[in-house]
Amino acid sequence: MAEAAAETTKKTKPGWGTLFRSLRNPKSGYTALFGFASGLPFSLFLGTLYAWLSEAEVELETMGVFSLIGLAYAFQFLWSPLIDKVSIPGFSNLGRRKQWIVPAQILLGVILIALSLSNPTNEAIGWFSLLAGIGALASATQDIAINAWRIDVADEEATLDILSTVYQMGYRLAALVGGALGLIIAARIGWPQTYLIMGGILLAIGIIGLWAPDTKVTEAGEGEPDELLLSLQKKGEINPSLRAKALGAVGLLWAVAIGTVLTFMYMSLAYAPEDRPNPTDFTVNFGPWIIVATVVIPAFIAGWLASQKNKGENVLTEDIPRDAGNSYAIDHLYRALVMPLVEFVGRMGWSLVLILSLVLTYRICDAIWGTFAYPFYLGELNYTNDEVAFASKFFGVGAIIAGLALGGYMLTVVGRMATLTFGALIAALTNLLYADMAIGGANMQAASDAIYFTNLIEFMAPFGSEGLPRLTFTIMWENLAIGIAGAAYVAWLSSIVSKKYSAVQYALLSSLTLLVGTLGRGALGEMIEDRGYFDVFILTTAIGGVAVVLCIFEWIRQKRAGAKSGVVTPDAAAVPAE
Repeated sequence: MAEAAAETTKKTKPGWGTLFRSLRNPKSGYTALFGFASGLPFSLFLGTLYAWLSEAEVELETMGVFSLIGLAYAFQFLWSPLIDKVSIPGFSNLGRRKQWIVPAQILLGVILIALSLSNPTNEAIGWFSLLAGIGALASATQDIAINAWRIDVADEEATLDILSTVYQMGYRLAALVGGALGLIIAARIGWPQTYLIMGGILLAIGIIGLWAPDTKVTEAGEGEPDELLLSLQKKGEINPSLRAKALGAVGLLWAVAIGTVLTFMYMSLAYAPEDRPNPTDFTVNFGPWIIVATVVIPAFIAGWLASQKNKGENVLTEDIPRDAGNSYAIDHLYRALVMPLVEFVGRMGWSLVLILSLVLTYRICDAIWGTFAYPFYLGELNYTNDEVAFASKFFGVGAIIAGLALGGYMLTVVGRMATLTFGALIAALTNLLYADMAIGGANMQAASDAIYFTNLIEFMAPFGSEGLPRLTFTIMWENLAIGIAGAAYVAWLSSIVSKKYSAVQYALLSSLTLLVGTLGRGALGEMIEDRGYFDVFILTTAIGGVAVVLCIFEWIRQKRAGAKSGVVTPDAAAVPAE
């Protein structure tokens, strides 16, 4: 791996040249398209769909069933092993990842068109919710496959950093199209016609995606499928009986986790509205245990297996015949469930503690804050809906896209870890801007006045109040920081997973990022009630400071790893294992 990383370092010169070469590469275009395809269903199923249901006067209790859709995204890692190890008959010729991406996109297009032909009334809501649920599962599956595809196809010309940034730009643009633009279109031509258009867009993307590059199923990095399984019979591999026990333990934990989610979904769909479990309570109360069962305990098991292999204990002392080991099915399941963690834990060692700490803290501020943004703007600061929409949707989205572009450029010039650390720092500091807003916003107003930003906003939004410029100013800088931090974080997260198991490893790590935000909202909400917003923003700044320190430690770790292998650049050691 070190030699490959060093070779990549020699070929790639930082700066505008690298950026333009990556952007001109067809892979960047397909990545942007796939990013758009990921963001559009998420926006349509978890955002604008509720507006449609509200207009159709669907009861709030019935609408609560649709919150189940969010579980597909929160727990998508539970079926991520399928994307890494299962080939779809009739689609495998499309490529290792496209055999999942293209059918998912076409299915999503068909479902959105079917929704446009349905009637979301209280009487017909069953069929409508079933379609939406299937669509959410297809969307979450597409996300897993696209993230793995982006990691797999990256090379020294279309770099992982740029592909990650372009993907997020497409995703953010889709959120704008499916959200704000969707509302505008629906107000003019109606919801069925709007979803018909969105379904047509996804069908078109699915067809265009047929020409996207991809690795072949038989070139997945480990050889032919039979050779992949036969490698488990080689000298130095974990003893088959121990592998079977490890698989039994991990398999049982995953089965319990999946069974828990399915039971909750059944209760939510089949029980009377007053008896249905609360989705938020389920995520808070059961979410951590699902992570413990599917990530934490299996990680300990994987760590022990990796240590046994390194010590030469409980391993095969010589090659054994194929029929002398475990069954074909057991070896397949072992490769799907256990090996991704064994590889990751074995490669990272004790650095895994640092990696997981950074994953849990880097995006926690904006992950938690998103829930309380509108109560803060509308309730605490008393802005109107139009003012908040102008500041957050117009300037906010533009600032995020600008931040992503700047972050992509920084990744090519100063490197991944420098950008990651800088992104963590400015994302933390922007919480102080909101702290100022919580006590009146005098500093934000003065800064806005000083650069004539106030005059610009007064010209563009004459409907706004006197305080609109400082709100827009604050949101603009926060979203610019989020864009830079987001570009760096996704690039870093993508760089530490192995191409052999990119679907599982990336899905697991990204799920931790999502879940910690969900779990922290309850505590933060209580703190807002007890202490007020100002103290909360000071706390989130401090949490962001912890992420900055962890970034520095991770930077040092990568430098040391690079120095040991003769790699001079700090990011080279983070190139995914081949």
